[in-house]
Amino acid sequence: MPSVRRSSKKLPKDVNQLAAEIVRLSTEDQPGGETIKEYLSRIGRKGGLKGGKARASKLSKPKRSEIARKAAETRWAKQRDSSV
Repeated sequence: MPSVRRSSKKLPKDVNQLAAEIVRLSTEDQPGGETIKEYLSRIGRKGGLKGGKARASKLSKPKRSEIARKAAETRWAKQRDSSV
């Protein structure tokens, strides 16, 4: 994880100023060249790539079929609604 800069500077008490300061700190470039936003995006994607396969391996075949059937019905319903 990128290092978080700590300073003795007090954070503003005003909610709007505090929010602006948090956004500024979370989006500014870190010494490693990676922002916190980029780091979180990278690790979140890694988990997302694993998640579907891990979930499917834990489900029984009938449960997977039920989930797939429900998803297909929803897709077809959306397609029918948009074509009308």
